Amino acid sequence: MAGLRVLVGVKRVIDYAVKVRVAAGGGGVQTQGVKHSLNPFCEIALEEGVRLRERGAAAEVVAVSVGTRVCQAIDDDCNQTGQLLAAMLDWPQGTFASRVEPEGEWVRVQREVDGGLETLRLRLPAVLTADLRLNEPRYATLPNIMKAKKKPLEVVAASEFLGGGSPPAPPRLRVLKLEEPPPRGGGQRVDDVPALLERLRASGCI
Repeated sequence: MAGLRVLVGVKRVIDYAVKVRVAAGGGGVQTQGVKHSLNPFCEIALEEGVRLRERGAAAEVVAVSVGTRVCQAIDDDCNQTGQLLAAMLDWPQGTFASRVEPEGEWVRVQREVDGGLETLRLRLPAVLTADLRLNEPRYATLPNIMKAKKKPLEVVAASEFLGGGSPPAPPRLRVLKLEEPPPRGGGQRVDDVPALLERLRASGCI
C-alpha cells in the first residue's frame, strides 16, 4: 500500500462562468483575454489523490498535463479520455467513480449507473475517472498559491517518450470550421396535439 503512486491528468479550460466565443475565421475559439481555470473534474481527481496520500494509502501524487505552456483544451464533456487511455494501456478502468478504496494490489471503485450503485474491484494499475460526488475539493489559500509558484515544474519533451528522438506522428484530426449555434427562436403556442405534430412536420423535426 505504501508504494502506491497516483498519476492525475489535469487540463486547463475556459472558466465555466465565461461564455465561449468562436474566434475570427472560425478556426478555433477565442482565448485571448479569457479567464481560464482547472477543469472541475481534474480538481476532484487531484483532491482524491491528495486525500489518499494524507491517510497513507498512497506514497506519491503526480499531476501531469500534456501540451505547450499556452495550449487550450476546451471541455466539451465528451467523456473519452479515461476510456481511450485505458484501452491503449490495456488496463482495467473504473469511470464515474464516486468512491475509491485501495486494497493492496487492487482498488475498489463505487460508481453510479442507471440502476443505482455499482461496485468494481480492479487490479492495479488501473485508470479511474472522477464523478462530481467523489469529494469536495479544498482550495489553496493565497500564501500557499504564492509558495506553489516557486516550486519547480518539470517539463519533458515528447521526443523522450518516443524512442530514438523520432518526431511524433502528425495529427489525424483537423478542425475545418467552428460556428456558433443560431440564436434560439421564441416559443409558439398550439391548440392541440395534432396541431403540434403538423408544426413539427412543417419544420422538419419529424
